[in-house]
Amino acid sequence: MSIPKFSLLLFFFFVTSLFYSPSVAEIRSSEVRSDDRPIIPFDEFGFTHRGRLELNVSKISLGVPSNPSSLDLSKVGFFLCTRDTWMHVLEQIEDAEITCAIQSDIVKLVYTFDKLHDNSSFDTLFVETDSDQYSLVFANCCPQLKVSMTVRSAMYNLDAKSGNRDYLSAGKAILPRIYFVFSLVYFCLCIFWIFLLFKKRLTIHAIHFFMLAVIILKALNLLCEAEDKSYIKRTGSAHGWDVLFYIFSFLKGIMLFTLIVLIGTGWSFLKPYLQDKEKKVLMIVIPLQVIANIAQVVIDEDGPYGDEWVTWKQVFLLVDVICCCAVLFPIVWSIKNLREAAKSDGKAAVNLMKLTLFRQYYVVVICYIYFTRVVVYALETITSYRPEVHNPYFMIDDEEEEAASEALKFGDEFEL
Repeated sequence: MSIPKFSLLLFFFFVTSLFYSPSVAEIRSSEVRSDDRPIIPFDEFGFTHRGRLELNVSKISLGVPSNPSSLDLSKVGFFLCTRDTWMHVLEQIEDAEITCAIQSDIVKLVYTFDKLHDNSSFDTLFVETDSDQYSLVFANCCPQLKVSMTVRSAMYNLDAKSGNRDYLSAGKAILPRIYFVFSLVYFCLCIFWIFLLFKKRLTIHAIHFFMLAVIILKALNLLCEAEDKSYIKRTGSAHGWDVLFYIFSFLKGIMLFTLIVLIGTGWSFLKPYLQDKEKKVLMIVIPLQVIANIAQVVIDEDGPYGDEWVTWKQVFLLVDVICCCAVLFPIVWSIKNLREAAKSDGKAAVNLMKLTLFRQYYVVVICYIYFTRVVVYALETITSYRPEVHNPYFMIDDEEEEAASEALKFGDEFEL
């Protein structure tokens, strides 16, 4: 197999693999300062029927409005709700059935501030037996009331056999093993790629060593992510592995988009230099990738309770779209130049072969953008967090199972 064709296959495998994990819950500490928002979302977690929420809130300070007699603290507190439930709550508010989300009878009430009794802190343990994806939300339905507090939340599921805590959301407990297996796959690809470079050392180019660096960074990124999720699963904290994960994610993201641009320009393969317009694309893509990685760290670490979380989310999406569009220009330019060269010089067969290769590369990049930016988010939107929980065909209660066993036993005795 030639180096260019294998490069395309390797690149396609790289970009279509798991490159970003969904957010997972852990033990989080959040600070809210003089916030008068009526709704503040905190964490999201997939509970099994053995779910637990430990909520510790301290340093509670209420900025009492001008008319404290009208203050109703029963309309201030924490609750759990699913996405479907939240839509019904909005309908109830719109139909004037309720005036505050915390008054709805379809949300899971965790704690209301009328129970404080002049205290500035509280601890509560909420047991969740209904399996679903829940969001921890703080509601403040008292106008002009500014709330300050330090919130520590720990959401986990208890293992049915051992009783150990699992801080990963339901359905994501297998993530550490998945990322570790993928890291081994990439390390094996590194070894195979090194062997191929040594075997084809007379025909290789600088871009092939650049590809090796990207694969190594991806392997290290997956290994750190496996350790990160493993520690979160067992202890609720990443123990520093999240720092290494962000570092390698940062380097991998910049190197990957730089690699896509360089391959699209034909650098070291078609020509040993970059044109001015191609350099400008790199000058745009690399800083934007820095901004995108910073935005991703803020989104993951701060959570939706932060005032600027939505802004950073929009910045990340905008920058990501710009980068994905920018990397296509060098490929289009190279295809155009090769098409013109095939008509003008006497090396039509060679140029046509290169033209075909760049067209295939263009398709690969389009597939990468489509699958990682469209298909992934579409699947997250339309699929349940744990389909077997909601599917009655895959779920049998203990009582039903016991009844079925008794019926089977009775049938065997009847036959005898």
